[in-house]
Amino acid sequence: MDRRLLMLALGMFALGTDSFVVAGVLPELADHFHVGIGAAGQMTTAYALSYAILAPLIAALAAHVPRKRLLLGSLSIFVVANLLTAIAPTFWFAIAMRVLAGLGAAMFAPTATGTATMLVPAGRRGFALSVIIAGLTFATALGSPIGTVIGGLGDWRYTMVFVAALATVAALGVAMLLHDVPLPPQISLRERIAPLHDSRVALTLLTTLLGQTGNFIVYTYFAVIFDRVIGGSTAFLGVLLVLWGSAGTAMNLLAGRYIDRIGSRKVLLFMFTVLIADMALMPWASAWVTTGVVAIVVFGACAWGFQVPQQHRLVHLAPSSAPVVLGLNTAGTYFGVSTAGALGAAGLATVGAHHLGLLSSGFMALALVVAELAHRRIHALERRGSARADALACTS
Repeated sequence: MDRRLLMLALGMFALGTDSFVVAGVLPELADHFHVGIGAAGQMTTAYALSYAILAPLIAALAAHVPRKRLLLGSLSIFVVANLLTAIAPTFWFAIAMRVLAGLGAAMFAPTATGTATMLVPAGRRGFALSVIIAGLTFATALGSPIGTVIGGLGDWRYTMVFVAALATVAALGVAMLLHDVPLPPQISLRERIAPLHDSRVALTLLTTLLGQTGNFIVYTYFAVIFDRVIGGSTAFLGVLLVLWGSAGTAMNLLAGRYIDRIGSRKVLLFMFTVLIADMALMPWASAWVTTGVVAIVVFGACAWGFQVPQQHRLVHLAPSSAPVVLGLNTAGTYFGVSTAGALGAAGLATVGAHHLGLLSSGFMALALVVAELAHRRIHALERRGSARADALACTS
């Protein structure tokens, strides 16, 4: 295994852990800053919104900056932001530092992905990307639970220090192992958002936004939705998060095989249908350990599983600009995370924590409808193209 790829993957692991770990220490954050759970959840919103808005901008504006310098600069910002979050004197200072951490993540993630493809021969670029993406996947299965347990057994500040330490190791690895990395072809911001003019791509990206909003309405407030099961045990909360992330990791590996057999549409239909039912039943399932564990495993598996057919659909629609549309899909994910934080906070004040699953179920249903609209649009245009090809063949 190329050690350079491992260092980039470790950086993504730190970024992913920072994205998800706040949900595990939400009650501690709320107590420390003397704010409500809903307000504390906006720390996730601030990070995600900063990332979603800035990632495509920075990727375009910093295309001329040497890759190693950009990677080290981004990790430095990320480390400083997390350390300052740990010593934040006020809640609003902590929110500002989450925005700064999102800036560091927005600088690092697209740069790491692009750099990975330039470190290996063309025939191994798919493998290189899978290693980088694995960093994010393992962050859900391991990073977030470890950070949650660290915060619960000690102090939530230690969780921020843990994330900063991971990024520091990644920065040291980048500094020592990465040398001259050629600059990628420059892609303007206009070129990056051009795929949005294709209604099929736009509908697919809207599916991601709606689906991830539904996912993170529940995940952001995981600790209070399942408080009856957790019973105040930080260790058991960590176990539940491991189950959630592990189920998602396993489904990521399986989903690709099912797509090859039955197509992305059927996989999406299955994932969203199961999620609608799982979220709708969560107010009752979250009251008992057995049903709660089942609901969490199903949630983790399908919440991550629907991303694979989404990415497959996007690459099929725009193979020549796959990195661009996949980057837009990631931005859609983080816009969903930020929207979920705000909507979940409103839901806490209206329907209560234990009924947030019902709100999530509604967004899953909307995502399913939009996914079907995207499929019909894709199918209609493909039929139209086939008819034109047949007409041309007849005339010739």
